[in-house]
Amino acid sequence: MSSIHEECGVFAIYSKDTADVAMQTYLGLYALQHRGQESCGIVVNDSGVFSYHKDLGLVHEVFDKDTLAGLGQGNIAVGHVRYSTTGNSNRSNAQPLVVRHVKGPMALAHNGNLTNAYELRREFELGGAIFHTTNDTEVISYAITQQRLVCSSIEEAVEKAMDKIQGAYSLVVMSPQKLIAARDPVGFRPLSIGRLGDAYVIASETCAFDSIGEDFVRDVQPGEVIVIDENGIRSIGTHISQKPHICVFEYVYIARPDSVIEGSSVHQARIKAGEYLWQEHPAPADVVIGVPDSGLDAALGFANASGIPYGVGFIRNRYIGRTFIQPTQTERTNSVRIKLNVVKETVRGKRVVLVDDSIVRGTTSRRTVNLIREAGAKEIHVRISCPPFISPCYFGTDIDSKENLIACKMSVPEIAKEIGADTLGYLSVEAVNRLAENSDCEFCNGCVTGNYPAPIPNEIRKDKFEFKIKK
Repeated sequence: MSSIHEECGVFAIYSKDTADVAMQTYLGLYALQHRGQESCGIVVNDSGVFSYHKDLGLVHEVFDKDTLAGLGQGNIAVGHVRYSTTGNSNRSNAQPLVVRHVKGPMALAHNGNLTNAYELRREFELGGAIFHTTNDTEVISYAITQQRLVCSSIEEAVEKAMDKIQGAYSLVVMSPQKLIAARDPVGFRPLSIGRLGDAYVIASETCAFDSIGEDFVRDVQPGEVIVIDENGIRSIGTHISQKPHICVFEYVYIARPDSVIEGSSVHQARIKAGEYLWQEHPAPADVVIGVPDSGLDAALGFANASGIPYGVGFIRNRYIGRTFIQPTQTERTNSVRIKLNVVKETVRGKRVVLVDDSIVRGTTSRRTVNLIREAGAKEIHVRISCPPFISPCYFGTDIDSKENLIACKMSVPEIAKEIGADTLGYLSVEAVNRLAENSDCEFCNGCVTGNYPAPIPNEIRKDKFEFKIKK
């Protein structure tokens, strides 16, 4: 039932020897496709010569055999899949961003959202900088290149730039000789290190390692800078100061179920969410079903805990992206109409528990509940595996204002009536904070509590860098 806008996924690889790093990056991005479906790109480094291709579309649409072959061989590559939380959906905003400056070329890709991007951009523009995109990544590039003029190495420049940029960023930077990874000091977004032989990989999620046969090494620590070059891998820890405050919605919705984040299985976290939902909001029912995909594991947990049979309630059209990916509400609504089809035999004449991850505006939820009702369900008890959204997200998930959040306008019974459910139950904040019990981390749950682990801007600037040219 979600209409959540997420942000991006990053992938990067360093091999001591020349290899088909473009294909490996392609496979890694394919595994991260769920994190962004608007655009994607790959940059390959062959002895300091950068070749790149990026465009709007899914990974398999942007890259074919000939396109990948055109990128050539190399020993370093960075890749990115994008959903826009800052900047319009157009080709110029696709990442990775390639920058050419006095110290040589540099390619960047990042996942997250800077909270001081607007102020930094104004500062750079007043100093003479010219921007070609409307995304945060170009702001980060200026912060790094500014420091690169006075620093002796690219890693030192990244380290110093971290003193200026604020907010959420899991970042990969490629120079002619090095691959750099950095994670913001709060640790909002995941970033992990993998290895296969002499090759190292950096990725937003561990599922990307599985796609190319890499072994998981460890997570990048909050505030840590990782440097990979011909001498191996090393860490710069000057900004490491606290446990991660990972976005709790990574476990609820964003991440792929087969990923492990901060030591906890996403699949198991969602199973626990369903178990906790049964404890907090039991319902008399004949069958439990989940909304594909992120509602399925929670539904299974609810069924296991309650003893109510689990059923396949929906068949999903696999050729349609996640509903939240669509940039406009009209497109999101149209996508729901063809995205899901009800297995009528599962729900006809039955009391149904319908489990999903969230309700944002309520429009998608209403449509989904109506599909079940039209299929002959006798009762529909909706259970949501996260608490109600009551505040904006400033750190990369596009929950942009309270006026768009149904929980800021209605009580739970009113929301149930609005979406057509007989009953509605949300997972509590206390329960959602216990989903990743194997992780030694805290959570950012500001969107459901209003309390954030880092300073927030005074206002949300939607499309804060956009401008129109008068003809």
